[in-house]
Amino acid sequence: MEETATYLIRPNHKHKFKPAIVKSCIREIVRERLSGMRYDPEGVTELTGSLAECIKDRVKGLGFDRYKLVVQVVIGEQRGQGVKMSLRCLWDADTDNYAEEVFINDSLFCAVTVFGSYYY
Repeated sequence: MEETATYLIRPNHKHKFKPAIVKSCIREIVRERLSGMRYDPEGVTELTGSLAECIKDRVKGLGFDRYKLVVQVVIGEQRGQGVKMSLRCLWDADTDNYAEEVFINDSLFCAVTVFGSYYY
């Protein structure tokens, strides 16, 4: 049995990472899981992990073939303080992209970033 090579240099438009669709997906999951929730320092580690896994699984289901996904979730206690976050990546501007969403309620804040990096 002979394998056929699947060397794709660029994704077609249908399979390209679409930040607006991913952002909508993130927003839906975060609102569903965190609305009305209080900050709990004991449970935040498990919560960030389960949120990241849920978001990754949902984004994988969107059909962005050959994309490697990185999901970052940061949750902190909301006390009116400011938070600055920055990220740096080296990537192909034609194929790679990211989506981000921030959720805030009276008790906590949650910042989610999903990176999609095309796998050549």
